[in-house]
Amino acid sequence: MSTANFTLAIVDDHGMIIEGLKTLMRNNDVIDKIEGFLSGTTFLQAFQKIPYPIVFLDMMLPDTNGIELCQRIKSMRPETIVLGLSNHAERSMILKMLNAGANGYLLKNVNKKELHNAIDEAIKGNTVFCKEVQRIIASPDKTELESIPSLTKRELEILSLIAGGMTSQQIAEKIFLSPLTVETHRKNMLHKFKVSNIASLIMLATKHKLLD
Repeated sequence: MSTANFTLAIVDDHGMIIEGLKTLMRNNDVIDKIEGFLSGTTFLQAFQKIPYPIVFLDMMLPDTNGIELCQRIKSMRPETIVLGLSNHAERSMILKMLNAGANGYLLKNVNKKELHNAIDEAIKGNTVFCKEVQRIIASPDKTELESIPSLTKRELEILSLIAGGMTSQQIAEKIFLSPLTVETHRKNMLHKFKVSNIASLIMLATKHKLLD
């Protein structure tokens, strides 16, 4: 566990939720200060001056939503750990939050142990979910399964190599294509899956069992 001390920002329009989380976070080894914000606007005003390293975001706020706010935070300070914390358990909402750059997603019924473990794992660089969210992500509904994008044999080959950590240049050399062609395939796959980054693409491809 890290010995560093972090300030945690909680953005939620319910003061009771903020106070409840403060209680749950007592005696955490890495969080030494917690600040609460009732709106996205007040948080962003503070965030411009104070680089909060960890932020809990509610999905529904009076002046914005968690997805848009997450995008703003990541555009300002990509290194900030952002965890969605919400009552909304829809799979589509969770995936949109991850696509916006979130480092994880927790439901508000999370217990103290899960909450503390989530922060520890997020600080280590891992994507974190509570147990219930893990089940939701692992179980796509019928509509989602019917809409799995169709990939060509070449796209599947490139996707597998990307998942293996290879760069476009390395892939191009391995399968005798130009780097530009590999990049074109990469962009096409992002478009087919309607995601904006490779991490989300690999996650969805894995969930749909497109990768071995």
